[in-house]
Amino acid sequence: MTTADSTPTAEQLEREGDAAADFIEGLLDIADLDGDLELDVRQGRAYVSVESDDESLKSLAEPNVVQALQELTRLAVQRETGEFSRLILDVAGSRDARRGELGVLVDQAIARLEDGASQASLPAMSSYERKIIHDIVAERGYVSESYGERGDRHTVVRRA
Repeated sequence: MTTADSTPTAEQLEREGDAAADFIEGLLDIADLDGDLELDVRQGRAYVSVESDDESLKSLAEPNVVQALQELTRLAVQRETGEFSRLILDVAGSRDARRGELGVLVDQAIARLEDGASQASLPAMSSYERKIIHDIVAERGYVSESYGERGDRHTVVRRA
């Protein structure tokens, strides 16, 4: 059995992905929506992507909706597997869109640094989003750290 601090095996992650796919398929059936599911294992997490050829998933791709669906899916996976889940859910490219939005936030923070600020704080966000922020900041040649607790945890950007 894994805990929140241990690294799950590829087999455990695949089981998480399968349980998540079953749950998402059930939700899509209830909502009478069509979607193709793709399962992947990346960076120690199960990734589940839901795509559609039409615009039917557009309302589900809103960041707050994706976050809520991800939490529900994690709970369903935990109920099914008995294991804590850190799976990532993507609906209709929502994760790529969010990465773009986070890149804009980083660019705005860097602009504040270039205007003379010693540091630039970003809004509170999830651990997954903070990880993306840290990656983007490093790509741009700056450094970042997270501060705060739980829902107030945010990232601060500084010069390297």
